[in-house]
Amino acid sequence: MAHTKSLGSTKLGRDSESKRLGVKRNQNQMVGPGEIIIRQRGSHYLAGTNVMRGSDDTLYAKVAGTVNFTTKKKIRFDGSRRMAKVVSVVAPVAA
Repeated sequence: MAHTKSLGSTKLGRDSESKRLGVKRNQNQMVGPGEIIIRQRGSHYLAGTNVMRGSDDTLYAKVAGTVNFTTKKKIRFDGSRRMAKVVSVVAPVAA
């Protein structure tokens, strides 16, 4: 006769799949319209000119062009300031 009960399977091994967040296109890289520039949770990077923000905070290119990163001071709700990274797409100039 067994001295311990059967305890069943292990309770480990339920880690979630990674979401592949982060910067997908860097400074001066070419992008097409609708192409993903940054996948993020929250507004770590802000949308600048020719960039749209999706419902899951993903930043997309509105037009074809080159990616440009800048910083600006942003005032929070409590009056404190933070340096925010702004992503914009510069469309090529038609000659």
